[in-house]
Amino acid sequence: MNKKFFIYGAVTIGSFALIGWKLNSNQLANEEKTAIVQQGAAVIPVQAEKIAKTTFARDFIANGTFAPIRELAFVSENAGRITSLLVDEGSFVSKGQVIARIDGEILNADLQAAQTSLEQLKRDRIRFESALQTGGVTQKQFDDINFQIRQAESRLTTARRKMTDTQIKAPISGIINKKYVELGSYLSPGTKLFDIVDVSTLKLNVNVPESQVINLKVNQQLDVNCKVFPDATYKGKITFIAAKGDNTLNYPIEIEVTNLKDQQIKAGMYGTANFNLPQTTPGILVPRGAFVGGVNSNMVYVEENGIAKHRKAVAGQIIGDKVVIESGLNEGETIITSGQINLSEGTKVAIQK
Repeated sequence: MNKKFFIYGAVTIGSFALIGWKLNSNQLANEEKTAIVQQGAAVIPVQAEKIAKTTFARDFIANGTFAPIRELAFVSENAGRITSLLVDEGSFVSKGQVIARIDGEILNADLQAAQTSLEQLKRDRIRFESALQTGGVTQKQFDDINFQIRQAESRLTTARRKMTDTQIKAPISGIINKKYVELGSYLSPGTKLFDIVDVSTLKLNVNVPESQVINLKVNQQLDVNCKVFPDATYKGKITFIAAKGDNTLNYPIEIEVTNLKDQQIKAGMYGTANFNLPQTTPGILVPRGAFVGGVNSNMVYVEENGIAKHRKAVAGQIIGDKVVIESGLNEGETIITSGQINLSEGTKVAIQK
């Protein structure tokens, strides 16, 4: 029995010893493999460039669509039937030009009646004035006749205005963009007649990022281009800068643009505003690709003695594929521009030519 117990114990101890040896062997093999991998990945190849200050222009462009400076939905003020229609869609009209006439027979009768009534009241006042001196009428009767005359004058003024309005005149200069009535149509007050659009001057509505809107001001002059007339340059002037941006921190800007007669832009066309701003004092520009996770992350890597180091760099205006650095980087430092995906703080790097 003791002999069997001894044999079993020896076998058990031997088994544990064998297992321990095997585990130790595997651990050494894994450490060797890890060391090989670490040795192969110890130095990460990257691209980089020296940081230098440069003088740059803050010029930029913004795209938008043209809108008319003035447009009007013109409605009728009187009732009546159209007896004369002098314009059609596409016609150019000047302010004050007669564009239609309505039947004024009834209105003319009202005008004549108002005129006759006023003249009769004025004759009555002359008689009342003489009778007042002799006591034939009272002061109240005389005051009443004066009140009636004022009312009659108001009715006459209204009748004259309505009669004048039988000649429908253009309230602004522009182009008849839409016609809603035809010859013989019966009008009621408020009936829509025409849409008149003035494109002699246009508005170009664009959105400008917060980093660029701070350099703009009202009445600032600029050049504007239109895609359909690539060789033409139009003169523009900033007339409005929004005080509040949208959710993407873009600010609506309105630009007044003078149209050209021989290359006339139409409302709704696509336009480009060219904001030409003066050059700034020398500053630091770095490639957009240098930022880890995009420009908004404000995080880059710099190389110091073959080591990659995190650096917070506050991004400013974006100019093409470059970003203006407001703070965080210094002239003479080396910024890593490619290969950051493989880096972490303290990683060894080798700059590739």
